[in-house]
Amino acid sequence: MRQLPSLNALKAFEAAARHLSFTRAAEELFVTPAAVSQQVRHLEADLGRPLFTREKRRIALTDAGEALLPGIALGLDSLASAVARLRTRHDDRSVQVSVSPTFATGWLIPRLDDFHTRHPEFSVRIDASMALAHFDEDGVDLAIRFGAGRYPGYEVERLSGEDEVFPVTAPALLAGSHPLRQPGDLAHHMLLHDGTRNVADIMPDWAMWLRAAGVEDVDPNYGLTLMPYPMVIAAAIDGQGVALGRGRVVAADLAAGRLVRPFPLALPLAFSNWLVYPPGGLVRRAVRTFRDWLLAETTGLRA
Repeated sequence: MRQLPSLNALKAFEAAARHLSFTRAAEELFVTPAAVSQQVRHLEADLGRPLFTREKRRIALTDAGEALLPGIALGLDSLASAVARLRTRHDDRSVQVSVSPTFATGWLIPRLDDFHTRHPEFSVRIDASMALAHFDEDGVDLAIRFGAGRYPGYEVERLSGEDEVFPVTAPALLAGSHPLRQPGDLAHHMLLHDGTRNVADIMPDWAMWLRAAGVEDVDPNYGLTLMPYPMVIAAAIDGQGVALGRGRVVAADLAAGRLVRPFPLALPLAFSNWLVYPPGGLVRRAVRTFRDWLLAETTGLRA
């Protein structure tokens, strides 16, 4: 049995600690300041130590209060999320997935026929967006994100393993008046940049690749910037310039001959694709089934 204090006392403490005011906590909880103060005193008595220091017109957290607050806030958030999901989701036959446009068009959408063939009783809604999902507010069940995998407060599962970045272009650029034969030849061609890249120390860019290739007479900032990332690859396929391709993203285009790799040098990519969802987010059968299918389908990506 869990030895927990009163839920009302925990709610009163969390609100008062967040506002550092019994009055503002009372307004949020629709009770009187005296009621908040009483609940906090009950909690202090239960725990055997003070959680606030009280002066005439202000309160402050004690060391014990500071230590208690993060866990209580996280617990109340988890409870609220679980209740909200049950209140707003009456249909267990649908699942909504937030995913970056790159992963959606390059990997997920071409495989959804398999999911529907295996599970025709479920419907899937895809929200292809770079914005981070607010699960309860947006109605999102699962999110697929490209990053370092640090999403505090959420369950996180890896979908893809290590990758690398290297120049790619249309086959036509290997010939012509300025053929791409060595890295220095990039001075005669448009560099295509990903406008969504925002973590230069983890996501390799042209400056990093040119430096690794020992090229000094090519301006790494020159060229055309596009976003989202699929537009960068589309421009490269169209022969508009040279892009830095993520290995897993451009694999199909390389195999089909739409893109070629003019130089062997590649830089490691620390980012991966991750499945993200709130604690308790697999309660509904549709969500749990889609998550299990997704992990099975991405076994090769993690290898």
